[in-house]
Amino acid sequence: MSKVGSRLGFGIGFDLPWGASAIGFDVNTGGPTQRVVDYLSHEQYGYLMFSFQPQGCASLDPETYIQSYERLRDSAPAGTPLVLHQTTLNLGAIHEYDRSTVYSFTNSLHERLNFEWIVEDVGIWSHHGIPMPYPLPPLLIRESVNATAKNVAEAKNALTPRLHLEFPGFTDGFCVVVGNMDAYDWFSEVVERADVDVTIDIGHLLSYRWLIGHTGKALYDGLDRLPLDRCRELHLSGSAIRRGKFLDLHHGILLDEQIELLDRLLDRCPNLQGITYEDPAVDGQGRLASKAVPNVNLLRERVSRWMQ
Repeated sequence: MSKVGSRLGFGIGFDLPWGASAIGFDVNTGGPTQRVVDYLSHEQYGYLMFSFQPQGCASLDPETYIQSYERLRDSAPAGTPLVLHQTTLNLGAIHEYDRSTVYSFTNSLHERLNFEWIVEDVGIWSHHGIPMPYPLPPLLIRESVNATAKNVAEAKNALTPRLHLEFPGFTDGFCVVVGNMDAYDWFSEVVERADVDVTIDIGHLLSYRWLIGHTGKALYDGLDRLPLDRCRELHLSGSAIRRGKFLDLHHGILLDEQIELLDRLLDRCPNLQGITYEDPAVDGQGRLASKAVPNVNLLRERVSRWMQ
């Protein structure tokens, strides 16, 4: 594990479902698909993030997953730092339930894989055991602030690796927003009460601003209301603007607006450690798809300048 505060640079992040034909884990071999392996061998990156995806109805037993995760780790250059994007902490759900199994599972994985940190969007990933097809934003109401902060503080104390709370997504047409609090203010208050570090997904910020009617230069307003001094990581994933909607598609192609917002955030996040390109567009030869190349090159240039 790197020293807290050290800059890891440019990170690659993958969502790896089981049984995927191209990007994910191959159920026949137990390891990452060949396209993932090829990409990891071609690409240059400072750390590797992967998201937890349940293996069907398998129990939350680390031994069910660890060999596959070790094969993923071994597909990257030796010594590459790892980050786990959890999806089962469900920190935006304000009804009380026992998360101890999730904590134990995560800590057991950490013992074997030595994560730099754990990150999860503060959203509603499941409701009374029923998973959501897309994580819903938290309830933006005053009553949910204390309950969410309590969830986050409990998770922070129970997990061995450091926890990052990620600003939630607001993809138009895929989410239902409940409450009238501004999401920037709600997030900042939860973070301060829970005393936790944060990850900021640039597409999530843009999706929220777009959803509440702020377009053009107004997309970039209000940044100083966010807990930027606590920001350790930035995420960028493929997004698009179609038919008047901002879509967080995770299809690998970055918008110019994401690069512009990145420029504004790099000057405002003094404790940043990594910048993650999440869910790359990878072609059949295991290389970055041509449509994704221009703005990913811009992203790399920004990261290189920041590292220097």
